[in-house]
Amino acid sequence: MENKKKTSKLTIIKRLLGYVFSTYKLQLAVVLISIIISSLVGVAGIEFIKYLIDDFITPLLGSQNPDYTALLNVIMTMALIYLVGVIATYIYNRLMINISQGILNKIRKQLFEHMQKLPIRYFDSRPHGEIMSIYTNDVDSLREMLSQSIPQVFSALVSMLTVLISMFTTNVYLTLVVIAMMVIMIFVSKYLGGNSSRFFVKQQEDLGKIDGYIEEMMEGQKVVKVFNYEEESKKKFDELNENLCDSNAKANMYANILMPCIMNIGNLGYVLVAVIGGMLSVNGILTIGSIAAFLQFVKAFTNPLGQVSQQMNFMVMALAGAERIFDLIDEEVEIDEGYVTLVNAKIENGKITESKERTGIWAWKHPHQDGRITYTRLRGQVEFENVQFGYEENKRILHDITLSAKEGQKVSFVGATGAGKTTITNLINRFYDIQEGKIRYDRINIRKIKKDDLRRSLGMVLQDTSLFTGTIKDNIRYGKLDATDEEVYEAAKLSNADRFIKNLPQGYDTMITGNGEGLSQGQRQLLSIARAALNNPPVLILDEATSSIDTRTEKIVQEGMDKLMKGRTVFVIAHRLSTIKNSDLIMVLDHGRIIERGNHKELIAKKGTYYGLYTGAIEID
Repeated sequence: MENKKKTSKLTIIKRLLGYVFSTYKLQLAVVLISIIISSLVGVAGIEFIKYLIDDFITPLLGSQNPDYTALLNVIMTMALIYLVGVIATYIYNRLMINISQGILNKIRKQLFEHMQKLPIRYFDSRPHGEIMSIYTNDVDSLREMLSQSIPQVFSALVSMLTVLISMFTTNVYLTLVVIAMMVIMIFVSKYLGGNSSRFFVKQQEDLGKIDGYIEEMMEGQKVVKVFNYEEESKKKFDELNENLCDSNAKANMYANILMPCIMNIGNLGYVLVAVIGGMLSVNGILTIGSIAAFLQFVKAFTNPLGQVSQQMNFMVMALAGAERIFDLIDEEVEIDEGYVTLVNAKIENGKITESKERTGIWAWKHPHQDGRITYTRLRGQVEFENVQFGYEENKRILHDITLSAKEGQKVSFVGATGAGKTTITNLINRFYDIQEGKIRYDRINIRKIKKDDLRRSLGMVLQDTSLFTGTIKDNIRYGKLDATDEEVYEAAKLSNADRFIKNLPQGYDTMITGNGEGLSQGQRQLLSIARAALNNPPVLILDEATSSIDTRTEKIVQEGMDKLMKGRTVFVIAHRLSTIKNSDLIMVLDHGRIIERGNHKELIAKKGTYYGLYTGAIEID
């Protein structure tokens, strides 16, 4: 992840409260009232001990004919008060579960919806496992804070306040002893809790790193085994795991020490109060009931303080997770300043107009500043004019790229790895924006075209095919979500995918999981071609689409691609030069520059770089 300026904890809390107050104002009010009632019932129970001993039990001890009616009545009254406390506790815990899950549901939706709007650059520059860690570890820590830590802390603070007031009304001197012990507790809590919180935050960061590494190793498991990288991967994992273990151990060490320290300081205070209280009782200053109640007040005061100290660790960890959540939500979305849209069109008397029905004809709808709207038929003509580009602002990797792909032409790019072939096709899609120059699509600057409409007019078949959990039919339908079953079947036949699909157990309804587990690379590639065929784009980008399959399968895939390429503008990136011999235009790239251009015959005749690549005198890589 990129280093960002740390967001203040107060700002994060305000944002979290924003989720609460936007939807759960009434429920939160009920929660607060229930917590206060529950806390007051606890204090009332301790006060009850004093009156029970002094006003009911002590008089009965010296009575010859004790009457227990009043004692039973007061005990029943107190039982009802405790019942109210139980109900209040149940209500606020139940409501906090609903509130916390509702907030997390909203946050997860917001995270995912926002993630769909982020540019490709964001995902290219971050380990996917770290992003997944935000959805799992960070959201889960936030759940614990919202459903448990915050209610417990608020309940503890209310209890401590009410208990402190009751102690002052009982005896000021004993209360000052308790306050002195509380000051010591606060200092101890600040030291131990601060260290614990620091390591809990580091633990979350280390957890994100190890999740990212595990995700990488799982995706590249075949490569790990092929190159016998198991031992090295274990060493790297052990290093990350040791870091996580260290931060986890230190965080929990301080956290586990904290509560016993607080409790023992509290016990020391309890003993001091008992000794001093006993002396006051002997001198007739305090009653037995008051001492008994005050000792319970000490426990009721020190225990919540320990709970607050412990919960603060989890809250700090959750706030660190919330910061990462909000960092993702605050990431700048993909900027789209385009206003030219793709519409269904019809042609009458040579004039293009917009159509509400599907006509099979597409046009660019171009609104102008003077109020005019013009329509340009979608043909698939792409032009680069002096394009300069770099993934980093001060480091150019494409230099002065100028080319023109006319409607229906097949344009191929060849060159060494890193020459800029794939980068050029990424610019057509506007996955990245150029720093200088212009790219025109049907003579319209692509910056003026809305990105969704631009990408709808383009088809891509990549070397690495992405399939999703669902049926074969669903995966092909990604190319056109509202396509009929018949359209799906036709696209599969066009791409030659129909041949193997019919031999699957459930045919087009066969379920795919794990990015096409059980399908060969060639079969996955055919599904990718079928997806592009269903989209029926005027411009097609083939990025080394056959480089990872065998020669026999390549013939089947190539046949499907040849059908798909007919009548379209096609950009091809290929390592096998035999597949691009029939290209209308071949561009030879070297370090981000076009060093040769022409068709196969022209470039062979030049006996330059392309000739060397084709004859094997020069290795592509």
